[in-house]
Amino acid sequence: MSLELSILTIEVGSTITKVNGFNRLQEGGFQHLAQGFAPTSISDGDVGIGVDQAVEDLKTRYKGRIDQPEVFVNSSAAGGLRMTVHGLTYSMTARAAREAALGAGGIVKLVTAGELDEYELEEIRDIHPNIILLAGGVDYGEKEVVLRNAEKLAALKLSVPVLFAGNSAIRKPIQRIFDQAGIETMLVSNVFPDVDVLNIEPVRKVIHELFNKHIIHAPGMSRLSELTHWGILPTPGAVLKAAELFADELGDCLIFDVGGATTDVHSVTHGSLEWNSRLIEPEPYAKRTVEGDLGVFVNAHNIMEMENDPIWNENSIELSPIPTTEKQKNLTRWLCSRAVETAVRRHAGVISDLYTPSGKKQIVKGKDLTAIQWVIGTGGALTLVDGGEEILRNVCTGVGKYLLPKPETKIILDREYRFSALGTLAQAYPEDVKLTFQNWVNSINSEKLEKFSER
Repeated sequence: MSLELSILTIEVGSTITKVNGFNRLQEGGFQHLAQGFAPTSISDGDVGIGVDQAVEDLKTRYKGRIDQPEVFVNSSAAGGLRMTVHGLTYSMTARAAREAALGAGGIVKLVTAGELDEYELEEIRDIHPNIILLAGGVDYGEKEVVLRNAEKLAALKLSVPVLFAGNSAIRKPIQRIFDQAGIETMLVSNVFPDVDVLNIEPVRKVIHELFNKHIIHAPGMSRLSELTHWGILPTPGAVLKAAELFADELGDCLIFDVGGATTDVHSVTHGSLEWNSRLIEPEPYAKRTVEGDLGVFVNAHNIMEMENDPIWNENSIELSPIPTTEKQKNLTRWLCSRAVETAVRRHAGVISDLYTPSGKKQIVKGKDLTAIQWVIGTGGALTLVDGGEEILRNVCTGVGKYLLPKPETKIILDREYRFSALGTLAQAYPEDVKLTFQNWVNSINSEKLEKFSER
């Protein structure tokens, strides 16, 4: 007797739309029953067309009962929220605000530090962001520069909301400046309330809410928003939430999500005691970096230009959003490996020498990945072509110039592309998601033990 498909997750990606069907088990956790794929129908003016096709594809694969499943939706098809971020110093508040924006699925187009000049204001006007994130100053610290930045931003008269996450002592005057300009303002806890203290979760939450308001304006997305009462999550935010729950249950993890347009890297770790003592800037426990120039379809040309390999350049005619032939798969595999290796170097901590009056010492700037226990590949490129595990293993080289995972780190491929789906389900069922991850790893370990026994 077939199980009833009681939960459906929909992900509208930049190139591929994916749907996953689950059954919520009586003992807790989810059983993955089926999935379907279709090209995302942005060019058709209605993303719902691709969703309908993906659902039909799922139905051809799953012959069981599908009545009225609970629906959850995440999306990156609208490109995320275009954001500009403005702080007092780059190494402190501007960087903290950027971390918060990226973790929530924002696309950061500009980061400034200090008082805004006319050229930066002109660039903000040209970008016309969906949201402006203004920060600056630890609590009860610097005020004047942040206030002048607020006045300059208000004078732009952009019809976009401003999120203020800076010095709490000037919340009222900041609110007054933007109210007088008729600009919507949201006041959030300071992202950098004290020296070496990051507080990015309140900002992430508000950006998620703004994303949900923004995303429904994409063609066809309003119909999808009516299918779920949980709202539409940004896909990167869903993956990061899943990574946090995975780490809670099983240990520090590093997630690679290689897509057609971007390569996202998510890490959940405090790092090692050895290297943490050498950090010159605080790092968030859960960090996301998005490499908007590294994609295996939409942005494949960027990787080819970066590598400048004549042989692979000649094979560019084989590029396909869903590779089926051996030549197409080989090209996607190569693009994927280059994307992963480049992205992890941009995400990881870098060891440098600092010369002081007392002599040379080593410092670290960026995220220490040496305590990572699990490296997980998700996204179509890593999971749908052969060689994904080897691609991930190649970045587990330990300490060199970069602080990378150790060679013995465990590798998992999310072949059923469940990470973003489970992250979306975590809105309602966090404990079930944790149990699902535990069951998943147990099943992988059992399979490996069986193969070992067969030898």
